[in-house]
Amino acid sequence: MTRAIRILGIDPGLNATGWGVIEQAGSRLSLIGHGVIKAPAKDAMARRLCFIHDAVEALLDEHQPQEAAIEDQFVSANPGTALKLGQARAAAMLAPARAGLPVGEYAPRLVKKAVVGTGGADKAQVAAMIAVLLPGATAAADDADALAIAICHANHRSAQRLAS
Repeated sequence: MTRAIRILGIDPGLNATGWGVIEQAGSRLSLIGHGVIKAPAKDAMARRLCFIHDAVEALLDEHQPQEAAIEDQFVSANPGTALKLGQARAAAMLAPARAGLPVGEYAPRLVKKAVVGTGGADKAQVAAMIAVLLPGATAAADDADALAIAICHANHRSAQRLAS
């Protein structure tokens, strides 16, 4: 019998960090939970980053995942935007890393391809496929993306296990 594993998916953002937790048992995926972390927009950058980190730590305590996955940073035309996203990504990634969890990193195009079948899918297509793949999920935008990241990780960890 295959042991179930919980995976936390994280879609990092300074204003909205999506999160989703799934459970994988063999090829079966089940929804555990999802939501969005919204750091106070008027707070100083350091406080916002602490808020994101602390919220992810609380999710780890609540859902007890064994692995985590996060979207890799995309290239932005605006260096300031890319830097801020990188900081939010680091704040979110630090919590599972410090808890000793393996953290997979996936490019946005790979995540979309894993869930929708094409790397050019838009947010609405991702959310629609999440509802199909995880019945009962009502995720949209950031938390749908986080669930997609968790599914991408589940697919890749299965493929890696088969290859070894």
